[in-house]
Amino acid sequence: MAVIAVAGTPGAPGATTSALALLLAWPLTPGRRVLLAECDPDGGAILAGALEGRVEAVYGLRNLAVADRRGRLAEELWDQLVDLSPDGSADRLLLPGLTDPAQAVGLAYTWEPLVEAFHALEHHGYDVIMDLGRSGAHGSSAALARRADGGLLTVRSTLRGLNSARPRLAALREDLDTSGTGADALGLLLVQEGPYPAADVSRELGAPVIGLLPHAPRTARVLSDGGESTDRRFVRSELMRAARSAADEVRVLVGRRRVRLAPQGQPADPAGRQTAPAAPPRPFVPQAPAPEPLPSPGPMSPPMSPPMSPPVPSPGPPPGPWTPPPSDFTTAAAGPSPWVPQPPLPPGWTTPGPQPQPQTAFTATAAGPSPWPPPPPPPQGLTPDGPLPTPPAPRPAPPSPFPGTAPAPGTAAPDGEEVLRAR
Repeated sequence: MAVIAVAGTPGAPGATTSALALLLAWPLTPGRRVLLAECDPDGGAILAGALEGRVEAVYGLRNLAVADRRGRLAEELWDQLVDLSPDGSADRLLLPGLTDPAQAVGLAYTWEPLVEAFHALEHHGYDVIMDLGRSGAHGSSAALARRADGGLLTVRSTLRGLNSARPRLAALREDLDTSGTGADALGLLLVQEGPYPAADVSRELGAPVIGLLPHAPRTARVLSDGGESTDRRFVRSELMRAARSAADEVRVLVGRRRVRLAPQGQPADPAGRQTAPAAPPRPFVPQAPAPEPLPSPGPMSPPMSPPMSPPVPSPGPPPGPWTPPPSDFTTAAAGPSPWVPQPPLPPGWTTPGPQPQPQTAFTATAAGPSPWPPPPPPPQGLTPDGPLPTPPAPRPAPPSPFPGTAPAPGTAAPDGEEVLRAR
């Protein structure tokens, strides 16, 4: 249903005793449970008081500080609870408090996650009562009072009790107005020890009186120092009957606040008995378009392979400078080796004899050795390698002895000199 905070004032007004009385008198419907958490930074008192040391101080709030650092606060919380139900049904549980006030320093960053874990217990059917003691509503643990659905300040109706409660109540009201959910969550749990009636106390302190607890030291000693809490006289005592009435009023207070704080359009139970709220709708998140389904292969068909793309030819070497095609003489002499360029012939120099058709560069390089018959040997006087000799100045050729014929090489000319010697 709710998370209730019970705080005290200086002078020991009985905040822990009142919180334990609410735990034992809390009305439970089928499937509901109630949990009392000792969140007093000054330390817990129930293990050594009401339980008379029958439970070892190995469980409790101090272990949750380590669990919070490990991110396991919600999981470890269940392992720290002690069953206080008379019949062992685990419907009235206790979270023991600190054993040393120095341990409160390690909980400075755990109070906020702890109250969040308490609110999450509502979905499991739990109501939570937090005992804040005299100093739990201020300082680093102020988040417990700010996040509570209802807050009860235990006050004695004596002059000393009312005088100490006034500044504490004013500071708590201001803190709830600025950092909490509003001061309308505050109420008074009045212990009728002094002569001041509830109406006067409510008017002077400016807060409604939610519950009236009688001043019954003998019955209250069972809650503070131990005793038989299952005895019929204790169960039917005036203090426990008043605690049951106060619990009903707290439920009404929480129900009214939930109606006020509920979002517009969301129903709330005015009696505070609403079940776990429905999960809020998830915000819209844009999704990427779903890919088209591929045809499923047969039971024995091999997996589909991606389509093969045509091979891309690798880039060849960059084109070099153009070279002239080789001549027949070079191709015949050097064979398939690359053509070696030769210096050009001097002007006017001609080579006798027929010249074969020169090969192209593509034929010489791509086709290898020419399949043609080997060309005729080079003319005399020409060397395939080395520089050519400087020829003499040209002179007119002598007339041939017979018309249409040329003198044979090595024969004498009319002037008595051989052509080869002249050359």
